[in-house]
Amino acid sequence: MSKKLTILDIAKLAGVGKSTVSRVLTNDPKVKPQTREKVEFIIRESGYIPSKSAQSMRGGSQKLIGVIISRLDSPSENRSVGSILSTLYSAGYDVVIMESQFDRDKTNEHLNVLKRRNVDGVIVFGFTGCDEQALAEWGNRIVAIAMDTQMVSSINYDNQGVIEMALSHLERYSITRIAYIGVDPEDRTTGLARLNAYQVWCEQKRIKPRFQTGKLSHESAYCLVNQVLQSDTQAIVCASDTIALGVIKRLQEIGREDVVVTGVGGNELLSFLFPKVFSVDPGYAHAGKKAANMLISQLNGNKSLVHVTQQPIQR
Repeated sequence: MSKKLTILDIAKLAGVGKSTVSRVLTNDPKVKPQTREKVEFIIRESGYIPSKSAQSMRGGSQKLIGVIISRLDSPSENRSVGSILSTLYSAGYDVVIMESQFDRDKTNEHLNVLKRRNVDGVIVFGFTGCDEQALAEWGNRIVAIAMDTQMVSSINYDNQGVIEMALSHLERYSITRIAYIGVDPEDRTTGLARLNAYQVWCEQKRIKPRFQTGKLSHESAYCLVNQVLQSDTQAIVCASDTIALGVIKRLQEIGREDVVVTGVGGNELLSFLFPKVFSVDPGYAHAGKKAANMLISQLNGNKSLVHVTQQPIQR
């Protein structure tokens, strides 16, 4: 088996010092073009691959990004992560994925681990209670998704717009007796913003609102159906596709399949199992791609913070 070359071997082959090879690897502009060309030729011909940890110690880029998601089993976040990965991989980055479980301390712990590993940057899926100051310490090396913040670059969803789109869809079919099942309003985005959109619609239509909020789970939604359902209810608008699944199951059990259900998420499995369900896609995949490109731009020298609201995708 051939010996694995070290940076010292490359220096000897190129007839330069070890520090010169190090500066070539970290793209130091002070290296003379002729010297750079010679060292890079030796590296290519020898098949030498520099250690990422060694590059990190020399202050060079590891081409490594940390992605902190809220839940590994979240269909919406997984769609964003899919486009994040494809974008970062295409740009030559590797990715480390961690899970916060909506826990502030765990998120901060992950950020500290990523800092010790000297990753180039971080994409974090935010949540109510997330430590914005801890995020801000990363400066222009971080992008937050699904979080309304001015402290770091961010992409948020149009949480009011997705519910308005669902309600407009129902109105086109002259459906106006509509209930709502959502998420605890302590969650400012999926919870409060989406509930507010429903309540504003009810006020505009002079309709008494009928709603319940609970956990972001199909089990919770299943248990809430009877609390909003009346004999004349025509539809139930759900804050997410996960909630819609629980609502549909309960409606089937009690023989109320006449009630129309809408969701938010654009989940392909939901559409496959229940083709008649109208689901609004907030643009999860688009947001993931935008977040990755924003971070890459910032790592390449763009110092300005960017705040984007991802619009729902028309289907």
